[in-house]
Amino acid sequence: MRVHVVSDVHGNAEALARAGDGADALIVLGDLIDFVDYHDHGGGILGRLFGAENVGTFAKLRRQGSREETVAFARSLWAGLDDPRGAVDEALREQYAELFAAMTAPTYAIPGNVDAPALWPEFSGPDVRLVDGEVVDIGGLRFGFVGGALLPDGVTPKRNAAWHPYLRTREEFDRAVAALSGIDVLCSHIPPAVPDLTYDVVARRPELGSQALLDVIAAEQPRWALFGHVHQPLAARSRAGRTECRNVGHFKHTARPYVLRW
Repeated sequence: MRVHVVSDVHGNAEALARAGDGADALIVLGDLIDFVDYHDHGGGILGRLFGAENVGTFAKLRRQGSREETVAFARSLWAGLDDPRGAVDEALREQYAELFAAMTAPTYAIPGNVDAPALWPEFSGPDVRLVDGEVVDIGGLRFGFVGGALLPDGVTPKRNAAWHPYLRTREEFDRAVAALSGIDVLCSHIPPAVPDLTYDVVARRPELGSQALLDVIAAEQPRWALFGHVHQPLAARSRAGRTECRNVGHFKHTARPYVLRW
């Protein structure tokens, strides 16, 4: 068997259309949407709605400004739209139509934090299987899937926001992970809580990893634990017992899938 695995597609439909070439199956570990493009400020949903100059200012504030400055500037941008939620919804649907059409069959997919999973059934079709929270047999191995990212402790999402990333409470995420048993391969969007795997050397900060993922790795000892989310990790791989823990890469920029063979 040969399975190709990608994560953090962020709008790269052209590369996604080639990602399954030569493979028996394609696995997509989330973050299909290009919401804010920090490399091409005119790209992504924010670039479409607010223009490259405003996105450049937002990106600079994210790097150098205070949280209060960044939030105030973002609010001023959204306040200039008549229907922010409708504008985001239209842009999401436009990207998903292109991205789901690019996936080759058979595809197994879970959402990342930069996704709107409630919209996925509109676009998935018969050749793309949505497997968040499921255990699936692929070529004789049992693959367990859990999507989304962790909502930081103490944070309450705003109900009226134009955009809601797919963030799950720690309790909800942990329950989903605990339900994955008898697995040979663990597939998630975020990494297990291993410092070298969660630290982004460009952003210069750690992302939230999951202790529950680390616990299920210790209990189940799968062959592989595959994930994305951290675009420039301090370490792309680590071992936990017999398990190879592997960041499959920032597909938007590498355009190369991670290859599993058995």
